[in-house]
Amino acid sequence: MIKKIGIIIVVIFMFTIIEAVLTTNKEEKPKEFISEEEAANEGQAVVSLVFELAEKGQVINVPFIVGETDTEQLYELWGVPDESSNLSNDIYDTYLSRNATVGHHSGTVFDIRTNSTYIQEVQLEDIHSVAGEPDIIRSYQDEGKEETILVYEILPNIQLKWILPKPTENDPNPNVHHISVYTDLKEVDSPVTTSPVDSMSLEEKVGQMIFGGIEGVELSEKSREMIREDKVGGIIFFKDNLVNANQIVTLLNSIKAENMQQQYPLFLGIDQEGGRVTRIPELSNLPTNKQIGKKDNPALAFQLGELLGKQLNAFGFNLDFAPVLDVDSNPNNPVIGDRSFGSDPKLVSELGISTMKGLQSENVISVIKHFPGHGDTEVDSHIELPIVSKNMKELQALEFIPFQNALKSGADVVMIGHILLPEIDANKPSSISNVVITKILREQLKYEGVVMTDDMTMKAILDNYEIGEAAVEAVKAGNDIVLIAHDYEKVHRAIQAILEAVRNEEIKVEQIDRSVERILQLKEKYQLSNDQLSSINVNELNNLAEELTNNILK
Repeated sequence: MIKKIGIIIVVIFMFTIIEAVLTTNKEEKPKEFISEEEAANEGQAVVSLVFELAEKGQVINVPFIVGETDTEQLYELWGVPDESSNLSNDIYDTYLSRNATVGHHSGTVFDIRTNSTYIQEVQLEDIHSVAGEPDIIRSYQDEGKEETILVYEILPNIQLKWILPKPTENDPNPNVHHISVYTDLKEVDSPVTTSPVDSMSLEEKVGQMIFGGIEGVELSEKSREMIREDKVGGIIFFKDNLVNANQIVTLLNSIKAENMQQQYPLFLGIDQEGGRVTRIPELSNLPTNKQIGKKDNPALAFQLGELLGKQLNAFGFNLDFAPVLDVDSNPNNPVIGDRSFGSDPKLVSELGISTMKGLQSENVISVIKHFPGHGDTEVDSHIELPIVSKNMKELQALEFIPFQNALKSGADVVMIGHILLPEIDANKPSSISNVVITKILREQLKYEGVVMTDDMTMKAILDNYEIGEAAVEAVKAGNDIVLIAHDYEKVHRAIQAILEAVRNEEIKVEQIDRSVERILQLKEKYQLSNDQLSSINVNELNNLAEELTNNILK
């Protein structure tokens, strides 16, 4: 690992020198005084450099190597991406400030793309002058834009792709939009990369798909069984589990220690939204989302997410069931109200996404909730099943807007609410509806990340379904994670019901594998671990909270 980091440092140094040389050349003359011949030479120099780096599996200003760099190095050096998408189990992480997108699969980088200014100053003729005709020419059309992709086979296992607008009569020599250095991991001369899912038992896979709750303020034998025997993938905590800072750290450390024998670390999640939904004791109260909405300041919303992330990190949590992206459109709503940023979906989008990114900046997983939208309900799903009688067009015009925007901005996890939408699916609540989760969220909105249910022990579900039946229906509908926040016996029953459904071929193993792959990729992305915490500074967190509160309320 030390050797790999050393190589990366050398590569960074090399790119720094390259950038300095290119910058110096550019500054020798104002752009308007550079002749066509000089401009062409500069473009050709960049093209030559791109080809030289591609032979090593690299691109300009990106210190990673296709087929060699792993995601641990990626996230250690560059941190959490600004945007992330999942395409057929290939994850693409975008770093906007670095003008780069990195594609990886099963922990290995296979595609590096950049649209840096150096690249975008290259023209089609520059490429032809240096490299001649490409090995392959492809065409691509998206949203009315036609692109040409020039593919050069650099090595048997490395391709260099130049992506630029299709030449036209008016513009026969277009500028490059971006480049890609790509390797097919199947062709790399190294041991075959297999998915971690391939070596897992069915029991281990299904366990990863369960988020369970514990009872009491210390690790009980039942909780140990849930970790050790049922192999759950995550645990949710409530106020009843949390007394003070020292007790919380001790409890989480004991849970991590118990999980040491398991192959993968646990999601340790909590509802820490700010306002009235705050679980951690001894922390100063934060303003409500509604108060932040009145300020209409994305920077303050980001600071809220950042502070929530610092709070969770300090205690040992790694996942926050926040922010709420429901639009507060119904004054009679008993459960959302001031938990929403407001009644304007654009405002909710902007502030919700800023809060989400604030959490992610502190390496805390953000769970946006409650899709498809809990804002226009008049009953609490903890007590009974809410009904929203809106059609698809009405949902798209209001409820969907914040979620759609968050999905495009790199949402890691979407929580599905317990809401009956008779115009969409008259038979099943959204949390167990294939129409809502697979047809709408997955297929129409193109979401490839992790999907999870709201708590399945709410009366909205248990008044209508037995817990095992509900868990099976949730998985069949397309959920990756089933949240069972209370009662160990219900957790155990849900797991057994899902196992039975898989063995009876009611649920396909391939679907289970896809869900577990998404879960493990998310855990890897955020580098979850069983590391123990030793101390916590509550005063420092409270000082930050008071400072933020003053900025919001002044």
